[in-house]
Amino acid sequence: MKKWIGIAALLCLLTGCSTQGTIDEKDEGSKENASGDLSPLSKKTTVVVAEDGAASGAGFYIANEKGYFDDYNIEIEFATFANSDDMLPALASGEVDIAGGISSASFFNAIAQGIDVKIVADKGHNVKGKSYFTFVIGADKQDEIKDYTDLKGKKVAVSSQNALDEFIYFQMLEHAGLTENDVEFVLMPDFGNMLAAIENGSIDAALQIEPLITQGIAKGIHVRFGDATDFAPDAQIAMVLGSPDFIGKEKDVSLRFMTAYLKGVRDYNDAFRKGQDKEEIIDIMTQYTALKDAAVWEDVFVTGLNPNGEMYVDNIREQYELYKKNGAIRGEINFDEAIDTDLTEEAVEILGEYN
Repeated sequence: MKKWIGIAALLCLLTGCSTQGTIDEKDEGSKENASGDLSPLSKKTTVVVAEDGAASGAGFYIANEKGYFDDYNIEIEFATFANSDDMLPALASGEVDIAGGISSASFFNAIAQGIDVKIVADKGHNVKGKSYFTFVIGADKQDEIKDYTDLKGKKVAVSSQNALDEFIYFQMLEHAGLTENDVEFVLMPDFGNMLAAIENGSIDAALQIEPLITQGIAKGIHVRFGDATDFAPDAQIAMVLGSPDFIGKEKDVSLRFMTAYLKGVRDYNDAFRKGQDKEEIIDIMTQYTALKDAAVWEDVFVTGLNPNGEMYVDNIREQYELYKKNGAIRGEINFDEAIDTDLTEEAVEILGEYN
């Protein structure tokens, strides 16, 4: 069962409120048992996860519902934040143990300015040929826009600047041999508005996201236009972030957390890649995310989640360099310190490689 906490609970964590099994009482458990897996912690331990119901949080939701955290005597509390600007300081201070993050200039600037968080595992990437975050064109534009080069002179909506969306947009332009001046960039932060804008003809194309892609196709509003992996096959879209204290000083807890998380991610891959227990996993996703229609889950192109937690590390650096080139980065980042995959790699050693 999911538990959500808000600002009041976070203030309680700051001011010292406590109950048995809170973060202050984390303690060690044996690192081995007869099965080769980790044994449970001797006391119930609460781990706070900042997650807003995004589909890319599937590993958290599945592990929670299937009891993988319970197996290690870990209880999950989900915290919600209005924006990442509030979430990152809470993560760095240890109010929150784990969070999801996306690449943006503001994210990198926070780290460059001293907000200490660790990038530890994959939390979202496009699957080759089945991107959940990709371009669409108006259904009535299919005769005139057949290739990326045909976007010259067209209006293309993107949801943000100096963030992942714009990075993918620039990758598309480079792939097409186009410049920024060749295409009319339309900043449109709301994906729902993109759907309406394509329908009324005020834009020609958009960098859109599921489930709106599938829903727009069903309504005859737009069609998929190629696939984002045509030009950005290794784009890291979202990452699991960790509090430095949780990752480094609470190793007995954080290792168990990551092992349970990867078990959830592997069930997700079993369901959507192999068709195993898919109905059960879709039911969990409808409980935790905004997409409540199980039938639509059968049709959408789902978020890619690496079952071994591996990220496209080089691409994270590439995105940073683009934002820096555009003048959006203030300061420098030591990626050798910011990216810490030791925890994830150790969890994979326990579970074995997933193929």
